[in-house]
Amino acid sequence: MSRRRFAILLLGLGAVVALAAAFSLTVGSADIPAGRTLSILTSPGPSLERTILFDLRLPRVLLALCVGAGLAGAGTAYQGLFLNPLADPFVIGASSGAALGATVSILLDLGALPFAAFLGSLGAVGLVYLLGGSGGGGASPLSLLLAGAAVSTIVGSLVSLLMILNDQSLGVIFNWLLGGFSTATWRELGYGAPMVGVGLVLLWLLSRPLDALALGDDTASSLGLSVVGFRFAIVLAATITTAAAVATAGIIGFVGLVAPHAARLIAGGRNSRLLPVSCLFGALLLLLADAAARGLASPQEIPVSIVTSLVGGPFFLYLLRRRSA
Repeated sequence: MSRRRFAILLLGLGAVVALAAAFSLTVGSADIPAGRTLSILTSPGPSLERTILFDLRLPRVLLALCVGAGLAGAGTAYQGLFLNPLADPFVIGASSGAALGATVSILLDLGALPFAAFLGSLGAVGLVYLLGGSGGGGASPLSLLLAGAAVSTIVGSLVSLLMILNDQSLGVIFNWLLGGFSTATWRELGYGAPMVGVGLVLLWLLSRPLDALALGDDTASSLGLSVVGFRFAIVLAATITTAAAVATAGIIGFVGLVAPHAARLIAGGRNSRLLPVSCLFGALLLLLADAAARGLASPQEIPVSIVTSLVGGPFFLYLLRRRSA
């Protein structure tokens, strides 16, 4: 694909994402016509409609866009790093660590749930990296996957145990684990979006080393690449991105698994191009899923993770069928 065609592709996808964001602003229990959305947001005077749009829906839409892009970007990096089409942003313990951090924060009433979830996610992945590299020679993809499976299982069991022993907080914990944007605020967007943005920029800057690592460690070393160093940098950037996304929205599955596969069909496997296209697909998928979560059973809201699973599961099966055809 030429640079001109790729630029057109990005502009087209960006326009679709913008339209989806505008549509998402109109979805909810309060009926606000799409034609009046812009005028309401730009009007200086206070009104109920402006409060709904500016304080409730707009940060929610922007956070969904940010989280969707972050999960898709991290999923792309992990699939390339582990050479595993089933890898997602949670493959080495980011989600289980965030769940443990959030659970502890809820039970101790610390009042800093996103921060606790962020630290828990980083801590779990850090433990996985230490265990994966304990045999010497640095952490290989296989050792990281095996350590990730073990740590995720243990930490997930701890979360379940804490939920059983503290059943009075079961509903709050379970609601967070399902993921969603019902409590999204400008404050959450303010500390979540910069971290996701930093992680995605780092992943894009590391796209060429990621391409080289996909050729195998020996080939990457022959090209003068520090395999251990760049692998650590990619894991760190992807973990920061995932941790920030999960800390602000809970655990939302399938976005980081499906979006890279969909992007690969039209952008190819070169990560410098695959990453931005995947991020746009992830943002679009999560925006539409959040709109469906609000609108399908209004005024009741469906957890976003249920919608992404119902949509992402069949779509992923379709992609697998298409690849094997």
